[in-house]
Amino acid sequence: MNIILLSGGSGKRLWPLSNDVRSKQFIRIFRKADGELESMVQRIYGQIKAVDPDATVTIATSKSQVSAIHNQLGMDVGISVEPCRRDTFAAIALATAYLHDVKKVPENEAVVVCPVDPYVEDGYFKTLEQMCKAAEEGDKNLVLMGIEPTYPSEKYGYIKPKTTESGEQSWGFTEKPDKAKAQEYIDEGALWNGGVFAYKLSYVLNKSKELLGTADYETLFSTYDTLKKISFDYAVVEAEKSIDVLKYSGTWKDLGTWNTLTEAMEEAVIGDARLNDTCENVSVINELGVPILVMGGRDIVVSASPEGILVSDKEQSSYIKPFVDAIDQQIMFAEKSWGSYRVLDVEEGSMTVKVTLNPGHRMNYHSHDRRDEVWNVISGTGKAIVDGMEQLVKPGDVITMSAGCKHTVIANDEGLQLIEVQIGEGISVTDKHKFNEKTV
Repeated sequence: MNIILLSGGSGKRLWPLSNDVRSKQFIRIFRKADGELESMVQRIYGQIKAVDPDATVTIATSKSQVSAIHNQLGMDVGISVEPCRRDTFAAIALATAYLHDVKKVPENEAVVVCPVDPYVEDGYFKTLEQMCKAAEEGDKNLVLMGIEPTYPSEKYGYIKPKTTESGEQSWGFTEKPDKAKAQEYIDEGALWNGGVFAYKLSYVLNKSKELLGTADYETLFSTYDTLKKISFDYAVVEAEKSIDVLKYSGTWKDLGTWNTLTEAMEEAVIGDARLNDTCENVSVINELGVPILVMGGRDIVVSASPEGILVSDKEQSSYIKPFVDAIDQQIMFAEKSWGSYRVLDVEEGSMTVKVTLNPGHRMNYHSHDRRDEVWNVISGTGKAIVDGMEQLVKPGDVITMSAGCKHTVIANDEGLQLIEVQIGEGISVTDKHKFNEKTV
């Protein structure tokens, strides 16, 4: 089975755990059987592999998410990187061309496209398999998933059954309705449109030639910022007459707000927090190294991270976005392909960061123009390379790098943690030059 997972957005409705770098799908909130926490993207990737261990998974995403994807899923997952935002048709066309030109998937094979962040049961992935098979072996150009509604939602579009003038069964599509109209649609047998569809690669490659002028991956990638901004639903689905719909009747939740996210949490508290016995329907996620105490709370969510602290009524949490948009906050935590970093302190002319390298991983060999750096190793062992000079490092060692100096650090099998002090004017993540590892 070939699967494209659409991974976009900043997920600001889940502030302070999500930001422009760390989208909602990377927040670790689901407890695995071994007691460890996993994120939405880890959960759905694991569910796919449980159903089809040989599935080819490609994640269509922005450059800012690539490091987090590699950190959480490893280096083997396929990634189709969007150079900029051009809406869903361009993203899906690019990912389809990536499968064909880079991964060498034949045109006559099918692929199923779905969002990366729904909360679903394993039966959802059985339906994906059925969709893939129907697209590959059936006579329809598109196969859609229709999700059986559980209430008259105003958040989703609907797929409506209809009969043509010739008496044939077909499907129509609606935008998000009001509650009364949604109930009317459900009474008529309509299904939620969850944005899940399957097709043969040749179908979208031909659509790409028609609408974007090319289906060549390299051309699409290099001219991406000039491509039309059109949605897949509008450009393809609503115009297509040859459509089949398969129904999925299991659990399906869009975890886009704190209210829906906390409904899917299997425990009331993640992190160091205490609730007294008068609390009701209280959820706490704490990523700070200090305890949180809630007394007498009702129907609230408390979330704390290096980015900030949220205390909100669960229903009111849906209206968080304009308030978060008004916050000008430096990114305080990010996952990288090699590990993660957390900002501990920011002053005029300096910044202090805790850096964690995963076992066996390394930073890019790089330099900075406008800042000096000092590394204080606090745990683990490894090797630092500064302007080509190698040095074994252990707890207590201090390494200094002047502006312009090329440097990297490599963790041994137990991993490595260090405190990095950056000193200079105008400290910025953009002040970085990467060098080919062969120069090390």
